Amino acid sequence: MEHQESSLHQKGTGFIERFQDYLGEFVYGGIDGSITTFAVVAGAAGAGLDSSIVIILGFANLIADGFSMSVGAFLASRSEKQQYEKHKAVEYWEVDNIPEKEREEVREIYAAKGFEGELLEQVVDVITADRDRWVDVMMKDELEMMEESKSALGIGFVTFISFLIVGFIPLTVYVIDYISGSFRYPLFLSASILTTLAFLLVGWMKALVTQTNKLRGMLESVVLGGLAAGLAYLVGDLLEKLF
Repeated sequence: MEHQESSLHQKGTGFIERFQDYLGEFVYGGIDGSITTFAVVAGAAGAGLDSSIVIILGFANLIADGFSMSVGAFLASRSEKQQYEKHKAVEYWEVDNIPEKEREEVREIYAAKGFEGELLEQVVDVITADRDRWVDVMMKDELEMMEESKSALGIGFVTFISFLIVGFIPLTVYVIDYISGSFRYPLFLSASILTTLAFLLVGWMKALVTQTNKLRGMLESVVLGGLAAGLAYLVGDLLEKLF
C-alpha cells in the first residue's frame, strides 16, 4: 500500500514537473488565444452579429489560429534542435581533426573567465581529456548554444491546447446563450468580464515564467487585450454602419 502511494506521488510530482517545463508555452499560447478570440468577439459585437455567427467566427479562429501557432512553435523548436545538432557535429569534427586549435580556444575561454598559470592548464587538461565534455564546453562557452530538452511535439501540443482552452473563454457566454436560447446578462459585457479574468490569470502566469512583477504582468495583459478588442469593436461597428 505504501509502495503504491509512493508510486502515485512520484507520478503526480513528475506530471507537475513536466507541466512546469512547458508552462512558458502554455502561457504564450493562452495569451494569443484569449486576445485573438476576444478581438473576434468584440468585432462581431461591434457589428451587432447574432450569437450563432459569433460562435462560428470564434471557433474558426480558435482552430485555425491555434493550429497555425502550434505548428509554428513546433517547427521553430525542431529547427533549433537541428541547428544545435549541426553545430555540435562541426565541433566534434574540429576536436577530432584540429585538436590543438580547439585546445587553444578552450584556453582562451577560461583565461577570459580569470583562470591563469598552472590552474588554467589543469582546467584545459581536464576538459580536453574527455571528447564529449570538450564538445559540450565548446557548445556552451564558444557558441553559447544550449540543447533544448523539451520535445518539439510537446511544445506544439501544449501551445495548441492552451490556445483552445483560454481562447474559448470569450465564447463561453455566447455558447450558453445559443444552447439555452437566452442569457439573462448582456452578452458582450459578460464575455468582457470573463476575458478580463482570463487576461489577469495569464498575465500572472507570464510574470511567473519571466520572473517579473506579477501586478505589472497582469496589467499589461489586460491593457494589450483591451486595446486589441477595442480596435476590433470599432472596426466592426464602422463596417456595420457602412454596409
